[in-house]
Amino acid sequence: MKPRHKRFAWIALGLVALGIATALVLTAFNRNLVFFFTPSQVAAKEAPVGRTFRIGGMVVPGSVKREGVEVRFAVTDTAKSIAVVYRGQLPDLFREGKGVVAQGNLGPDGLFTAREVLAKHDENYMPPDAAHALEQAKKAQKTVQMP
Repeated sequence: MKPRHKRFAWIALGLVALGIATALVLTAFNRNLVFFFTPSQVAAKEAPVGRTFRIGGMVVPGSVKREGVEVRFAVTDTAKSIAVVYRGQLPDLFREGKGVVAQGNLGPDGLFTAREVLAKHDENYMPPDAAHALEQAKKAQKTVQMP
């Protein structure tokens, strides 16, 4: 082989290796990517069914039902509510009427099965995405109510 051909082969081999490494990184990134959706977006079927994502909003007062280690509650953005089921111990700051973010999957029946529940840190904190979603839902609700 001529030196020129060897150089071309090494460059081609390097590009193939770089392409494979890029594909592996992007595949791993895509599997671990978790999106945030509001209850209104979930109700509008914008959230993926069977794939992990986060849902956030306020816990609907009076919706928390405990059955052993299973807890059922509803999350709202003031426009729509989504039923959530969680098996395990809830955070100490979890309360009705307070902000919450749950990570899990949406089943075909519309029930969100959470694997992790995060409560807000103090009375002034709410995740930025959840706060923005609540503001948008309130604006949309006011627009619909006005004649």
